[in-house]
Amino acid sequence: MATTTKIRPRALVRASGGPRYAVALAVDALGTGLLRPFLLLYGVTVLRLSAPATGIAMTVGIVVGLVCMPAVGRWLDRGARSTVVAASMLVRALGVALLLATPAGHVWLFATAALFLGIGNQAWPAAHAALVATVAHGRERDAALAGGRALRNAALGAGALLATACLAGGTTALQALAAVTGLAYLAAAALAWSVHLRAHPAAAPAEDTADGPAPRMRALLAANVVYVFCLNVPEIALPLVLVTQLHASPVWSAAIFVANTVLVVTLQVPVTVLMSRFPRRTVLALAGVVLAASYLGFLAATSLGHGWGAPAVATVSVVCTIGEIIYAGSATALVTALAPARVLGRALARFELSTGFGLAVSPAAITALAPHGPAALWGSLAAATLLSASAVATEKDQGARLDGCRSVIRRAGLRRAG
Repeated sequence: MATTTKIRPRALVRASGGPRYAVALAVDALGTGLLRPFLLLYGVTVLRLSAPATGIAMTVGIVVGLVCMPAVGRWLDRGARSTVVAASMLVRALGVALLLATPAGHVWLFATAALFLGIGNQAWPAAHAALVATVAHGRERDAALAGGRALRNAALGAGALLATACLAGGTTALQALAAVTGLAYLAAAALAWSVHLRAHPAAAPAEDTADGPAPRMRALLAANVVYVFCLNVPEIALPLVLVTQLHASPVWSAAIFVANTVLVVTLQVPVTVLMSRFPRRTVLALAGVVLAASYLGFLAATSLGHGWGAPAVATVSVVCTIGEIIYAGSATALVTALAPARVLGRALARFELSTGFGLAVSPAAITALAPHGPAALWGSLAAATLLSASAVATEKDQGARLDGCRSVIRRAGLRRAG
């Protein structure tokens, strides 16, 4: 099995789709960072909607946006690559245009805008992964996917910081930020489309797998729903625990979120390269173990109470972030390695469906468990994640099963011939 042992920036940019595509990713993420963290605030302050109505509209937009994934998968399997990426950005630009055109008090127009934003946000990861899988192969592909995530997180953070600095301008500033976001999506779409990358799935199988039927990946997809909870731990679970249970200053939550972003940006590629020495499935199972250990660490940290509790939670959050980095660097890479080229789009779409479902249900699950105490929250997350890691480790790859069947048939044929 080939491994990636060196980080070469120019080769990484080429493997990620080229310089223009890298700029498109950065511009798209910068625009997303300007608006997405403040979309709820836009609905409440600019459109004068109630907070519950705004939240429900955003949730519905995310969930209904998942319905588009089967169509995205089929489009990718017909060979489209940069066109699908550009389309996901254009759909979000349309969502921003609707947002700007929505009069105050019109919740359904806001929900429609959230729907288009949700469709674009759900379609982009699968389209991006398919594009990278077409350009890069083997462990270079894993590093390229990790590099894209690091670049995106850096631009998202920069956009959020810039937007935070502009919020003093009130509703006018929020509308201006939305307008700039729409322009950023349009510019990113033009750059992504200009790459003009298509694939010919029937010509060659995907890396590390036979050109057989689409892998079912049932255990992997089910486990991914649980794994993806880790992405909402810094944004939802830890602020909730720090403020309501430990009565700590909100500054701790902000510091943890910033540290999480910095660690992902700086360590995503090096950790993914380091883990390339091991099978992807083993690395993904290891991510579950690290995440479960961090959840148990949060349980122990919260038992310290006010005073030492907040610093302990902040320390354990570093372990949780490392688990997140290992998970993000191996999960999508494993799907691209398992899926035959002719069904790569559908496999990635199914994986993104599980990711989107996990992201949709995790806030409700976390907020439902938290009032029952730290043991209910962190114990449940640890148990579910360990169970998921076990399922990932023990699931047999479909390609391996097919190869085994072929070997048995060949041996039987040889015995009959003898």
